[in-house]
Amino acid sequence: MPDSNKVLFAAAAFAARAHRHQVRKDKDTPYVSHPFRVCLIARHVFGIDDPKVLAAALLHDTIEDTATDYDDIAEEFGTEVADWVSALTKEMRLPEAEREVKYHAALAAGPWPVTVCKLADIYDNLTDSLGLSAGFRKKTVKRSKTYLAVLKPGLPPEAENAFALTEARLIEVKAAKGV
Repeated sequence: MPDSNKVLFAAAAFAARAHRHQVRKDKDTPYVSHPFRVCLIARHVFGIDDPKVLAAALLHDTIEDTATDYDDIAEEFGTEVADWVSALTKEMRLPEAEREVKYHAALAAGPWPVTVCKLADIYDNLTDSLGLSAGFRKKTVKRSKTYLAVLKPGLPPEAENAFALTEARLIEVKAAKGV
């Protein structure tokens, strides 16, 4: 195994442990399937092969949704990965309107790995919404459109393909379910 993949395999194990008691919105699927799919989308749909970026994809919800904090990520995976995960994290202690403004600013200012990870997250949430209620799908589509609008103005060249594929997925989801 190449040394460069050690970070990726360590991140998969870390994410599995951190999310071990959580389930997806369908109340049945283990939550960790989401970060795993986000990583797979980044790798196999978007063509990203940087192990650190893929590790950030695996870890993208750990600070927001578990007891994990920035220091835990930095200690295990370095400050670069921790910075990316932090930019992908909403500050849940803030009121929703303020939280979204700060989150949008972090996404817009983030380097290309943040953009690609967020696009993979959007892509997976859109795909996942196909199995849920029409109301949930509409909410997911609306949120996805907002995030795409935030990311588009400063879109780094490394994320252009991922952006186009995510926009296409949004159109597919809207057409498939009449959202």
